[in-house]
Amino acid sequence: MTGFLDKAYRARDASSTRTLYDDWAASYDAEVAENGYATPLRCAEALKAHVDDLAAPVLDFGCGTGLSGLALKRVGFEVIDGVDLSSEMLEGAGTKGVYRKLDRIEAGGALPRTDYAAMAAIGVIGAGAAPIDVLHLLMRALPRSGKLVFSFNDHALEDPANEGGIAEWTDCGAARLVFKEHGDHLPGIGLKSNVYVLVKA
Repeated sequence: MTGFLDKAYRARDASSTRTLYDDWAASYDAEVAENGYATPLRCAEALKAHVDDLAAPVLDFGCGTGLSGLALKRVGFEVIDGVDLSSEMLEGAGTKGVYRKLDRIEAGGALPRTDYAAMAAIGVIGAGAAPIDVLHLLMRALPRSGKLVFSFNDHALEDPANEGGIAEWTDCGAARLVFKEHGDHLPGIGLKSNVYVLVKA
C-alpha cells in the first residue's frame, strides 16, 4: 500500500501540500505503519539523549496524525504541543491522547509560541513537504542552548540545499551539530533518512 506515498515526494506549493495531507489523513497511519515507519522513534531517542528535563514542553512541528508525538511520549517526554498545516491531520493527532495543545498553522507563518527549549520536525522537511526555510524558522525561535531534532529522508538528501541549511548554522558557530545518523525511514519501500540534533549556541 503506497497510494499516497507515491505522491508525497513530488514538489508542490503549500496549498497543494495541505490538500494532499488532508486527503491522506484517514489512511496515513496504516500506510506508513505497513512500510515500517522508523524515523519518529529514532528522532525521539536522539532528542532525549540531549535534553536534561523531559518535563519541559517540546514542540512537535508538522505533527501530522501524531505518530511523532507518540514516539516522543514513548521515550519519556511529558508535555508535547503539536502544530501542522492540515486540519485533517490534526484531527488524527487529537485522537492519540499525547498532546497538551494542537494548533493549525499557515506555511511560513509564525509559531503560536516560541518558548520551547526543545523542538522536533520529524519527516517534515524535504521534497513534497516543507522547505528548508522551516529549519531556519525553528532555529531562530529556539532560545540559547535549545535543541532541534529533525530528519531528511533520502529524497531530501538529494537536494544539497537541505544539508546546506544546516551548514548555515554550524559553519558560523550559531549552532552545533551534536548528532547525525543515517538509518531506516520507511524500510518497506527501501527508504532511509538522516536524523540530526542541532543545539543553538
